[in-house]
Amino acid sequence: MKFTSSILLKFLILQCLWLLCVSRDFDFFYFVQQWPASYCDTTQSCCYPKTGKPAADFGIHGLWPNYQDGTYPSNCDSGNPFNEAQIADLTSSMRKSWPSLACPSSDSIAFWTHEWDKHGTCSESVLDQHGYFEAALELKNKANLLQALGKAGLLKKARLEIVRPIFACAGIKADGKSYSVGSIKEAIKEAIGYTPWIECNKDSSGNSQLYQIYLCVDTSGTDFIECPVFPSGKCNSEIEFPSF
Repeated sequence: MKFTSSILLKFLILQCLWLLCVSRDFDFFYFVQQWPASYCDTTQSCCYPKTGKPAADFGIHGLWPNYQDGTYPSNCDSGNPFNEAQIADLTSSMRKSWPSLACPSSDSIAFWTHEWDKHGTCSESVLDQHGYFEAALELKNKANLLQALGKAGLLKKARLEIVRPIFACAGIKADGKSYSVGSIKEAIKEAIGYTPWIECNKDSSGNSQLYQIYLCVDTSGTDFIECPVFPSGKCNSEIEFPSF
């Protein structure tokens, strides 16, 4: 009887450890979008996809599983490589919303392959390959960053004008002007409900510019959440939003 109880106890311990490992797959996603003009307006420049210049809109960079301590898993399953046939129905949308700007000019497949192999394979417990790319496309539509930034201050302006008129100066646009990082974050939070993290890079003249916007997503890949942790890095208080 004692021997049987010992075996059962060991089995339960191993089962609990296994469940802990499974739950440790990842804690949340970073959903990252980049502004194409800021990718291109650097000393290394860029190359447009073979389909031509992308639209003047934020493009998807990736959907990245992360841990709450700031680390992340990567390249989790070499046995499940990217398979273009599995996303055939998404390819048209991905060319528009997830284009590669790397040189030389390409059909973006190498970009998608990298994102799946490095990041997507670490979310297989909840999203297969088709579900992974589909989730990213749906999150982009849900966020609509250009619309959120374009409406910056409009709701606040409308509320204030009920009390007193104020000058009309609202909207954050890709016009080459500088905007405060605080106003960019506020505009996105007002539209989406959650605080983003802003990543900057430098243009060919060394000016700080809006490069990437991070939003956090729950482990289902469906809903935005408050970020448990932000990446490292810092922007200037005022940054350019270059035209494209």
